[in-house]
Amino acid sequence: MKRTTLIFAVVSVLGVAAISASAQEANSKTTGLSQEPLAGKANQIPVPAAAPTISISPVILPSPGRPVPLQIRVTAPVTGKNLPVIILSHGHGNSNNLSSLNGYAPLADFWAAHGFLVIQPTHLDSKALKMNPMGPGGPFFWRSRAQDIRQILDQLDLIEKAFPELKGRMDKGKIAVAGHSLGGFTASLLLGEEITDAKGEKINLADKRVKAGLLLSAPGNGGADLNPMMSKVFADYRPDFTTMTTPTLIIAGSNDVSAQETIRGADWHTDPYKFSTGAKCLITLSGGEHNLGGISGYDAAEAKDESPERVALVQRLSWAYIWSALHEGDQAWQKATLAFNQMNELGILSCK
Repeated sequence: MKRTTLIFAVVSVLGVAAISASAQEANSKTTGLSQEPLAGKANQIPVPAAAPTISISPVILPSPGRPVPLQIRVTAPVTGKNLPVIILSHGHGNSNNLSSLNGYAPLADFWAAHGFLVIQPTHLDSKALKMNPMGPGGPFFWRSRAQDIRQILDQLDLIEKAFPELKGRMDKGKIAVAGHSLGGFTASLLLGEEITDAKGEKINLADKRVKAGLLLSAPGNGGADLNPMMSKVFADYRPDFTTMTTPTLIIAGSNDVSAQETIRGADWHTDPYKFSTGAKCLITLSGGEHNLGGISGYDAAEAKDESPERVALVQRLSWAYIWSALHEGDQAWQKATLAFNQMNELGILSCK
């Protein structure tokens, strides 16, 4: 008889040790737009009222053949059913823990507080695992990263049934993938981007279960657009964005000049929009650098352009896009774009 591997987790309520009766009463009366304090104009982009969230971590998934089991974090509202799912792929950063299930709290917390169930894997290139990203399976374990997302999709039932806090609460027909930097590349593979490797083999890892996507500071074209070092290291990176047809929002920073990767300027990060097909939108944030104000962690040292305003824009615009993409007829994205288009100094929006 087969035995299911036990999943271990620590459960905590984010930011709320206990909710007092008065707080519960106040929350039950909150309607309309969120009253969260935000800097500048970002609060003009409407979102529902925030709810308390719960986080379960680490959830350890059975992973035959993987060097180490896949660890994930699951964050969700304390209450509610039919929760759409976002799988968030971290980047390959310099920190030991931000590039893991422990990072990207500004996004994961916000999305969960506004109705999503968020799943964050720790990919094999994470510094938290202390594995050589240029060793066997490299560079940066890019194929394994996409397989991690597919493994999560295959095991959603297991994840949901393992914890009373999650049981019966997922809407498995409404799934989005999101990723930052290298995580954007990972997400794009699930969204349909095709890769031609150094041997000329075409690799397509698209998954029809994924209905929408979000790419944050994602890589652009490969080949001659890469700098000499990266071109040598990442000879497999020759993407074809024309096959990426899934509805996707691309967010880039106008000052994200990634000289360690490309010989081009910040517009390199807009290639997934320019060369893809199907319904896509692009937001270029004025003054934004690679971390888009600090999305990888609260007070992240990597955020050379640290800006609560910019992070709030990413939070709200990404929430609205994915929510509407997964709910036919929903008006959240339309309302968000109307508000954002009044803020020309903060960025530019294009859609096709």
